[in-house]
Amino acid sequence: MMPEFEYVIPVLVIGGGACGCIAALSAHHAGAQVLLVEQDERPMGSTGMSQGLICAAGTKAQAAHGIEDSADTYFADIMAKTQGLTDPVLARAIADHAGPTVDWMVDTLDLPWELDTGFRPAYGNSTFRVHGWRGHGGQDMVDLLHRRLSDAGVDVLLGAKLVEVHADETGRVHGVTLERPDGAQELVGCETLILACGGFAANHAMVAQHMPDVSHARNNGHEGSQGTGIVVGEKLGAAFGDMGAYQGYAMLTEPQGIPVPPGVPVEGGILVNIAGERFTNEVEDIAGMVHPVLAQPGDHVWVVFDARIEAKTDYIPEMQQLIALNAARKADTPEELAALIGVPAEALAATLAEAHAAQASAKADAQGRVWGSDLPPVAPYRAVKVVGAIFHTQGGLQIDGQARVLRADGLPLPNLFAGGGAARSVSGPAHWGYLPAMGLATAVTFGRLAGLGAAARARQLTDA
Repeated sequence: MMPEFEYVIPVLVIGGGACGCIAALSAHHAGAQVLLVEQDERPMGSTGMSQGLICAAGTKAQAAHGIEDSADTYFADIMAKTQGLTDPVLARAIADHAGPTVDWMVDTLDLPWELDTGFRPAYGNSTFRVHGWRGHGGQDMVDLLHRRLSDAGVDVLLGAKLVEVHADETGRVHGVTLERPDGAQELVGCETLILACGGFAANHAMVAQHMPDVSHARNNGHEGSQGTGIVVGEKLGAAFGDMGAYQGYAMLTEPQGIPVPPGVPVEGGILVNIAGERFTNEVEDIAGMVHPVLAQPGDHVWVVFDARIEAKTDYIPEMQQLIALNAARKADTPEELAALIGVPAEALAATLAEAHAAQASAKADAQGRVWGSDLPPVAPYRAVKVVGAIFHTQGGLQIDGQARVLRADGLPLPNLFAGGGAARSVSGPAHWGYLPAMGLATAVTFGRLAGLGAAARARQLTDA
């Protein structure tokens, strides 16, 4: 028997990160009354811990820079990066709709996203298609999105946690139970429900079950990523996909806990272990590189770069933070640097010399890296200590190209939508299929599709 709800909202959104905010704003602009519920008093989530970057193709910002890109090229890059093992329906939806979503964010929501020309094509992107807010990061994005919610008059309920979903035998959600920090509960009815409540990277049991290979890795994701959407989906009979997929990251500084920007290795930085030796191709796989890092002795490695690389990346907030903290060890010779970071001097000097020799020869080095016009580090050197970590999961509720949550038989649940970390992404079945800035690309794209779909579905149910 269904409980008595205090009120009924046409579109109820759970989660106040990028996905939830974009979903709420999209539904609002489509004419629906919306309530967004966020468990934290100050919204943050995985978005707040990100760089605030979005991977999108065919945008006005790309065109302004003379960058030719298309949904077809983006789709091909996704399928190539995931070895053809991602869901092609979802990949097609991202390829087709990420660009228009970014343009809508800029044109309609007045958000300052532009093409990040400093983020060179790498790690699976065949052209410049990473968009960001220069000099700002993920928390700035969350704060700005919530200002836009306030400007639009969208109701937002902070400090309220989803504890139960009430559905009938058909799987139609009729409402939810929310709980406040003091234990008080309230029953809220809804015509449609959007799950934008993050993944499960902070749920140790779920990580151990679905991705045991990184169960020992540090979690640098938001502590609220407890798999709430997974629990709800199981209750409603939803299907799941790619539960072993995640974004690992090989360059989380120790002890600062600040990610070294991907631009550092792209511009020529190298990773060395405690033996002073390289052990991986630093520009092959931004997420998968976490595994060779975790496999090194001593539980840490070093990112070695130079003043030129630092200057190339100092517009990025994380690099600015590392510079402000004076986090890098600095030296004028390989021998001095080796002494500072505690690695054999002869080995480190040889490692640097081998990288320069490979670059000069225009041939792949022993790690398979083709240097091209990029230059390995030269004096004065910098080095920061880093560890491998998991940032966020990439598997979750199986959705279709309209962000509707699907049952195991492939049919959509009556009024449930999902996006962001709660839903299956397009990174394939494991850790090696992640493209840079794909996390927020799926968040905003499926958030927008979910918001539009939920608003339309709410109208149908109301009219019926």
